[in-house]
Amino acid sequence: MAVRASDGDVGQTGQGSVKPRVVIAHDYLSQRGGAERVVLSLLRAFPGARVVSSVYAPDQTYAEFQQFDVETSFLNRFPAFRRDPRLALPLLAMAWDSLRVDDAQVVICSSSGWSHGVRAAGKKIVYCHNPARWLYQPEAYLSHAPRFSRLALSILRPTLVAWDRRQAATADRCLANSTVVKDRNRAVYGLEAEIVHPPAAVNISQEQQAVPGLKSGYVLTVSRSRGYKNVDLVCQALARRPESTLVVLGGLPSGTWPNNIVGLRDLSDAQLRWVYANCSALVAVAQEDFGLTVPEVCSFGRPVVAWRAGGYLDTVADGINGVFIDEPTPDHILDGLDRLSAIDLTQAGVLADARRFDEQTFISRIRALVTKVLEERPSSTPVDLRRGQVADPLSRQL
Repeated sequence: MAVRASDGDVGQTGQGSVKPRVVIAHDYLSQRGGAERVVLSLLRAFPGARVVSSVYAPDQTYAEFQQFDVETSFLNRFPAFRRDPRLALPLLAMAWDSLRVDDAQVVICSSSGWSHGVRAAGKKIVYCHNPARWLYQPEAYLSHAPRFSRLALSILRPTLVAWDRRQAATADRCLANSTVVKDRNRAVYGLEAEIVHPPAAVNISQEQQAVPGLKSGYVLTVSRSRGYKNVDLVCQALARRPESTLVVLGGLPSGTWPNNIVGLRDLSDAQLRWVYANCSALVAVAQEDFGLTVPEVCSFGRPVVAWRAGGYLDTVADGINGVFIDEPTPDHILDGLDRLSAIDLTQAGVLADARRFDEQTFISRIRALVTKVLEERPSSTPVDLRRGQVADPLSRQL
């Protein structure tokens, strides 16, 4: 299916050149997460851009997307796939292979799956949140996935990995959201990615709305209840401290938890800002590729206890905006909270460090990169990632 680019070429960029026609491709618009906030920032960077996605569920993602044109694949016809795109994992290669953007000068692919498989007549920039977890880290990602999806992927994995790597090789420029994702791109695709940290897109100056019944001073953790998010370990830790309240933004994991552990979900942006601003600290121990929650919470001056791993290595400055723990266990989590309380970090230091992730900084970098890519001559031949040799162009087709 061909996708028409919007006329986003009216006016000037910050560098004085005519704005390019841009399309943003994103894996699936069916949840409220950090990657979706990055897409909204990209849309603010390129007014007039449109969005391409495998599925779009307006009631499950940020309401701001309703202001934009969203094109979808054939998967969007099926309500089950809109509710849970993991059901469609074996079909995503086919879906993205069917999407084609003919008239955009640049397609920016926001990818933690296969949006980089979109067919683009113009230049393609891939902003990688992580290589597809269900292919390269299936034990962590698919622990709660439907049995049908797990079985189908185990059978199809060799074919899907080959397709994924061929499509990654079609990028004119590869960006990574963190150091660990840069390393994974090198290991999985043989590509060198430039690190561009995503922005903390929560606007701290906008209104806040208190959550009824919740008092300030709680410990906060933010995560969907999936195995690799480790939210159950945070709950186990705070269950041993009934005098402290833990707020789990995203909902409680399965099981029975004491009254001092509160699950919240489906908050408005105003409520989210209040929850961030009124916590005493954030506990971040998920297996995160970047972990956008850390700079978001720190932008309200609140410190963090974080696992010394993954994306937190880029977002946490030990002794400045938080403290590290070496393992995501209940004992280490409680020890981290004790150490954080003892050192009494200054709010000014936390706020100053958070400015590294200002949205305007992100927008300026992305615009500059688009300009640079448009000025580059096209590469002559793609690299065959399976052999480390020049590929036959026909081999890039599924």
